[in-house]
Amino acid sequence: MHRFYCPDPLAIGTKLSLPDAVAHHVQVIRMQVGNPITLFNGEGGEFTAVITQMEKKRVEAEVKTFSPREAELPYAITLAQALPEASKMDWIIEKAVELGVTAIQPLAAQRCVVRLNGERADKKHSHWQGIIRAAAEQSGRNRLAHLAPLSDFTSWIAQSDLHKRILLSPRGEQSLSDWARHQPAQAVSLMIGPEGGFSDGEEKLACEHGALMLTMGARVLRTETAGLSALAALNAIWGEM
Repeated sequence: MHRFYCPDPLAIGTKLSLPDAVAHHVQVIRMQVGNPITLFNGEGGEFTAVITQMEKKRVEAEVKTFSPREAELPYAITLAQALPEASKMDWIIEKAVELGVTAIQPLAAQRCVVRLNGERADKKHSHWQGIIRAAAEQSGRNRLAHLAPLSDFTSWIAQSDLHKRILLSPRGEQSLSDWARHQPAQAVSLMIGPEGGFSDGEEKLACEHGALMLTMGARVLRTETAGLSALAALNAIWGEM
């Protein structure tokens, strides 16, 4: 059954006009009146609805049933990703959501080639929000990963109200998998550098603020590979249920 994110209040018996983007999608895939769809609004669970009316640019549906089904990890993982080049961030966000990440924190680090500010940063944030919604629809998640505003690395690492932060670096003396096997499942932030990694100064500053420097093994991974590999490793070791 096709799944769609709908930010409106949902309840059994509710009749609603689907968001424009969803209505367009429904028409593109040639759905018809009477076809069932799944809707979720990010507040938990999902609803089965039936299309009741279709016009040129408007689609109406009626909510029929509710399911409390969830597909979230039992521990929160934040992916603190330094901005990579080109469209790599799109791919990273999409796959991170599929793997169950709870939050995504874009970071501006010293070696980032991409620089975002002002209107350009706002446009990217909206674009990434769309990727999160689409990835949640595809992967069966009923809650949206939180997307934090772009933050400077130095400002973000200085915050004291965060859960355990893990900086992945080839210079780490212990592997992430070895550390995770000896730890209970818990909320963590995975810090991933840009192409070229975090600078020596950034790594030193992170450790001074309590970050744990770990490695992903003998091979040096690309920025678009490291965070996703770490997510998959933690899910395998700590389990998803």
